[in-house]
Amino acid sequence: QVQLVESGGGLVQAGGSLRLSCAASGSIFSSNVMGWYRQAPGKQRELVATITTGGTTNYLSSVKGRFTIARDNAKNTVYLQMNSLKPEDTAVYVCNYRPTWGPGGAWGQGTQVTVSS
Repeated sequence: QVQLVESGGGLVQAGGSLRLSCAASGSIFSSNVMGWYRQAPGKQRELVATITTGGTTNYLSSVKGRFTIARDNAKNTVYLQMNSLKPEDTAVYVCNYRPTWGPGGAWGQGTQVTVSS
């Protein structure tokens, strides 16, 4: 099993920045994908950004140019740097891990990000 521990959420004014971190532990496959999803009240969960162990990234179109995902493979940790935050970015951000092949993914508990106007 894999456990994910998130940190870094909070309240920020529009235009501000936050950095989320997610550390994975347990039975981690050497080839995997880690990323962030978010869910706002009354909306479906959506993918924000993912990154492979090789460094390939994928972003939600509305966050491109504002958010940057990065990872430290030695620490099994993924980061999400969020700049130029907007009120519509307000959501619970949830970390995800999954092996590149096969089952065995995991979800974090989520961290609240609130952007005030």
